[in-house]
Amino acid sequence: MKQVKPVPQDPADQAILDRYREGDAEAIGELADRYASRLYNFGLRMCGVPQDAQDMVQDTFLNVIRYLESFRGETKLKNWLFRLASSACLKKRRGRNDPRRELPLEAVTPAQNGSADVPDWSTSPVRDLLDGELRAHLREAIRKLPPKYRLVFNLRDLEGFSTAETAEILGLTPQTVKTRLHRARAFLRLDLADYFQENEPVAGEQP
Repeated sequence: MKQVKPVPQDPADQAILDRYREGDAEAIGELADRYASRLYNFGLRMCGVPQDAQDMVQDTFLNVIRYLESFRGETKLKNWLFRLASSACLKKRRGRNDPRRELPLEAVTPAQNGSADVPDWSTSPVRDLLDGELRAHLREAIRKLPPKYRLVFNLRDLEGFSTAETAEILGLTPQTVKTRLHRARAFLRLDLADYFQENEPVAGEQP
């Protein structure tokens, strides 16, 4: 059996793990207090329905109870929680028979004479937009993404995981993560461009 080398954990997460392994019955409750709100917001962006997000958080922590004993620290505890949450989200979407189709790359990238560069949303005002006047529109645009693109965008650009971490969480190659992220960003960029064009003030009109 291959020996798994533990990775360094966040000190607060390591303290919870140590307490759990020592038999502290309140350790999982503390883990839920630490991450439930963040996982709920992630689930809400993925599912779009508060009840589904609540169910996802519940399913995630039921799996924590089942499997935390076998967790050996081969990944960060936070990453492992989001792996469980992502799996729960996908199961929830399949249960709803989500009809969204895949985004072909050519459908969301500029024509030959246009720039194919897509901005890095992780270093752009996307988080500010979510809390500003474009919040409702941007959230709806994110919900239009097919689940597999929405997952990558949420994990990579909104939750702040690296490409390697996102690939590990979802069981994908880094290149697949990059491709899906490129398509998601391009779709959202075009959607926001349309929004600004539709809402551009008419000449002579006060802004």
